Amino acid sequence: MTATSTFGLSSEARNLHWLLTNLVEEVPGLQSVAVVSSDGLLLLSSDPGHNAEARTADSVKPKGPKGSAADLATIVSGIGSLTLGAAKLMDNGGVKQTMVAMDEGSLFVMAISDGSLLGVHGSADCDMSVVAYHMALFVGRAGHVLTPELRIELRKSLEADASGSA
Repeated sequence: MTATSTFGLSSEARNLHWLLTNLVEEVPGLQSVAVVSSDGLLLLSSDPGHNAEARTADSVKPKGPKGSAADLATIVSGIGSLTLGAAKLMDNGGVKQTMVAMDEGSLFVMAISDGSLLGVHGSADCDMSVVAYHMALFVGRAGHVLTPELRIELRKSLEADASGSA
């Protein structure tokens, strides 16, 4: 996880950290995961080093987009905004999930609640249906607890970790 410790966090924040860790550890082929607020700020992210496949993968290749959770958050936010705009133009309601299949990987973006997004970067050999299923489980469990207060707490936790590691 980006946050090295959940000490001092509320039970809801610790639960979200646990859900994200569980997602990364349980789903083969995940390289990085990010939860992004509706305004594009990173709230929670995985550390590819916690994923067993990432530990055994070729260490020369970056584990995520340029190896950075902030880069994944930017991509997820941009894709979320683009697909939301497209859905509005087509008058088809909200966007539930977006999937981008690439030659050497996949990107999944799923709406959580009130504009927050879950983004997953997967390897080329990940099972897309398994990833989508586990993302839906995460969204179902996280959506009702991702309140404005919790988003503020998660953001402050990330900022504190960033200033502590600088």
